[in-house]
Amino acid sequence: MKILKALLAAAAASVVSSAVLAGDIMIHDPYARVSSKSAKSGAAFMAIHNHSLKSDVLISVESTVAKKVELHTHKEVEGVMKMIKLEDGIVIPGMGHHALKRGGDHVMFMGLTQSLRHGDDIEVTLIFERGGRVKLKIPVDLERTDKVKHDH
Repeated sequence: MKILKALLAAAAASVVSSAVLAGDIMIHDPYARVSSKSAKSGAAFMAIHNHSLKSDVLISVESTVAKKVELHTHKEVEGVMKMIKLEDGIVIPGMGHHALKRGGDHVMFMGLTQSLRHGDDIEVTLIFERGGRVKLKIPVDLERTDKVKHDH
């Protein structure tokens, strides 16, 4: 059964060139951006699929592109949209997925240590409670719009 699962995962990864598979976790369509050329912060977005029967939690993220990397979300507080750090991480349900997208949950890069230019790739490590460390390269795409769907 493990061999069949591995073969199916490899086939799926080859069909979707922007997918990264690590154990039961698959990352689809990751990209990063900044709001301006002189920005001191940036964000990354992606769809995270959990192919395990058990839930997992994205507990933190590491990258050398910023002094601080955190998981954030946007919430309305007293009529004003605010960005809030997700202290408990992001739950990825068993046999389910969770989209990190603009205006919602996302990876936040604060105190950039380098410019994020369109077309660059940045190295990021996602750290999961059960799935461990998932290393990936994320393309910087400053032209991306919200038309990309993350709810596969």
